[in-house]
Amino acid sequence: MISLADIEAARERVDGVARHTPLERSRTFSEMTGADVHLKLENFQRTGAFKIRGATNRIATLPPAAREAGVVTASAGNHAQGVALAAERAGVDATVVMPKFAPVSKVKATRGYGATVRLEGIDYDEAQAVAHDLEREQGLTYVHAFDDPAVMAGQGTLGLEIADDRPDLDTVVVPIGGGGLISGVAVAVTERLDDVRVVGVQAEGAASAAASLSAGEIREIEGVDTIADGIATRSIGEEPFAVMREYVDEVVTVDDREIALALTLLLERSKTLVEGAGAVALAATLSEAFDYDADETIVAALCGGNIDLNRLGTVIRRGLVQMGRYLKITVDLKDRPGELEHVSSIVARAGANVYAVHHDRTSRDVAVNAAELELELETDDAEHAASIVEELEADGYEVEVLS
Repeated sequence: MISLADIEAARERVDGVARHTPLERSRTFSEMTGADVHLKLENFQRTGAFKIRGATNRIATLPPAAREAGVVTASAGNHAQGVALAAERAGVDATVVMPKFAPVSKVKATRGYGATVRLEGIDYDEAQAVAHDLEREQGLTYVHAFDDPAVMAGQGTLGLEIADDRPDLDTVVVPIGGGGLISGVAVAVTERLDDVRVVGVQAEGAASAAASLSAGEIREIEGVDTIADGIATRSIGEEPFAVMREYVDEVVTVDDREIALALTLLLERSKTLVEGAGAVALAATLSEAFDYDADETIVAALCGGNIDLNRLGTVIRRGLVQMGRYLKITVDLKDRPGELEHVSSIVARAGANVYAVHHDRTSRDVAVNAAELELELETDDAEHAASIVEELEADGYEVEVLS
């Protein structure tokens, strides 16, 4: 099991490669929650995520023969970039196996840092199997994304920074994928500070930690399904599991709607862009997935900012739906002159802005003397959106809310 001394030694190796990222109080989220909320902006880290910390520490501890042979790893993206850059800085060859559906931006970035990239498997676990084959066949050293004491100690340097910058901390909230980050952070903050609570957060579609801790043994789930691809693993690691049992106080889950809302709020209110995994700690705080007191000092770790731009638009749209700022409806119309204008006038009087309009009179589901109107609207909030639907229905229209 890793110790505070391991993490402090890792800090010396990581210094100069990883940045000491900002820890800032959020007035917005403090007012929203009643707590004293601070954001650990690890999305500002080199490579855009915390993974550079653990990868640097692991590669720095390699013996000469292993450095000469090179390293291999598997990752959905952030660990891939961390290993690629750490290896490049150390003069070590790196091969990275990524799932076929890894975000394009992360694949390109990993290649840009100098690693050889192979796209194999549908998720992290299948990519990992291929990476282990390469490890055996080519005599490479496998750099695990989380189940490695040196990697965990490197990730723990984030916890040392939190302890240094916020010594009056009450609760730290940390994302959980495989468990490497929360293990290192938990040891760092609890050994350095008194009476600190450590809360772990998983995405509902990739939640193995709570079940494992409850059962007293690692439980693997059959598959993962979440927008938080950076923490989408089927199980936590054995080494992190041992640490978590001793140092982590509670593990909670958040769903994709809550993640999308937190991500959108961060972008709009804090001008901070994170990926899905980077938003889960704040999502858990905003949704009150764990109990906390008024004025309790909470640090939410925003662990990464490498979101694929194609996905960003979808996630923001989901977030706007949760905020009541986006409404998509279908309205059944009589196929006669003036109907479209009449509906438009109702929407205009209600003060909604129209994103898009689709008018269809040829669909198989539409009567011969009717038409279907699909509207995408910008609204002020959930109450405003509901009032628009009510006004249309009060005028005799049949309305279906799509999102």
